[in-house]
Amino acid sequence: MNCSQCNDLSRMFALRRAGYVTARAAPFYRISTELAARMQVDMERARTSIQEHRSTCHFAQQNHLPRLLDATA
Repeated sequence: MNCSQCNDLSRMFALRRAGYVTARAAPFYRISTELAARMQVDMERARTSIQEHRSTCHFAQQNHLPRLLDATA
């Protein structure tokens, strides 16, 4: 059984990371870096949330959840 909060936070991080990657790849990135910067901050906040939760989550500590956070841009 998975921790529902771990699952939710992992999904949120994946969505934020995808948004950041999309913003970085967008043709208007050279014109508007502010959007990409905002997306990066959102991604980092999501990363911090999941790291904090996993440090106290009994399930994550027992099962050594996959390291989704290691493969970030």
